[in-house]
Amino acid sequence: MKTVKEVSELTGVSVRALHHYDAIGLLRPTRVTEAGYRLYDGEALKRLWTILLFRELDFPLAAIRAILDNPATDRENVLNAQIELLEMRRNRLDGVIRLAKNVRDRGGEAMSFQAFDREKQKEYARRAKETWGGTEAYREFEKKDAGRAPEEKEEVNEGLMRIFREFGSLLALDPADAPVQAQVKALKDYITKHFYDCKPEILAGLGQMYAAGGEMTQNIDAAGGKGTAEFVGRAIEIFVKH
Repeated sequence: MKTVKEVSELTGVSVRALHHYDAIGLLRPTRVTEAGYRLYDGEALKRLWTILLFRELDFPLAAIRAILDNPATDRENVLNAQIELLEMRRNRLDGVIRLAKNVRDRGGEAMSFQAFDREKQKEYARRAKETWGGTEAYREFEKKDAGRAPEEKEEVNEGLMRIFREFGSLLALDPADAPVQAQVKALKDYITKHFYDCKPEILAGLGQMYAAGGEMTQNIDAAGGKGTAEFVGRAIEIFVKH
C-alpha cells in the first residue's frame, strides 16, 4: 500500500489532483485509515496509469471514468488501443520535427505539408471514437464539439480564458463578494453551454483542479495574473455551498 503522498511522488500527479479523482469517483483509494489517510494498492496504481494515458490523449475526466467503469470494458483492449493512438500521435510529431529540421537546414524549398495531413488526424479521431464512442460522457463531449471549425474551437477556448482574465480583475475582492460569485456563475454557464453540463459537483471538482498546480493553474494565472487560479478555486468552493 502507498500513501497519497507516495503516489504523488511516484507518478507526478499532485495530491490535490488525487483528492479530486477520489471526489469524482475516478480513482478511489483502496482503503482509508481511521486517521483519514488514503492508501492505494497495485490495482489502484494500474487504474491511475490508465487514467494518465487517457489524459495524454486529451480525454476529459468524465469520459475516462465512464470508460473505466463500464463493465464491458476490457483492460487489455483499452491498453492496446491507447498504445496504437499514442504511436499515431508520435509518428505525426516525428513528421513535424523532420519538417522543421528540413526547413531549418535547407530553407523554403524543403517545405512539405504532409506532416500536417488532416486525414491522419481524422484517422486518429476515428480510432478513438470506435474504441470509446459508445460511452455517454464521450457522446456528450463529442456533441458539443461536433461541427466546430478550428477557428471556432479557438474562439471557445479564448472565451474561457477571457472569463479567467475577468477573475483576475477581481483579485482585490473577497471570493465571497457578489461580483466574484457572479463571475463563478458566468463560468459555470459558459462551461455548460460550450463543453458539458456543469453540475455543482463537477464545478466543485474543477475548482480543485484549477488550484491544484501544474499546467492548468499556470494557464489560468497567465490569463488573470498570479494567484488567479487559487482565487477561482476558493470562489467556486463558496459558490457550490450556497
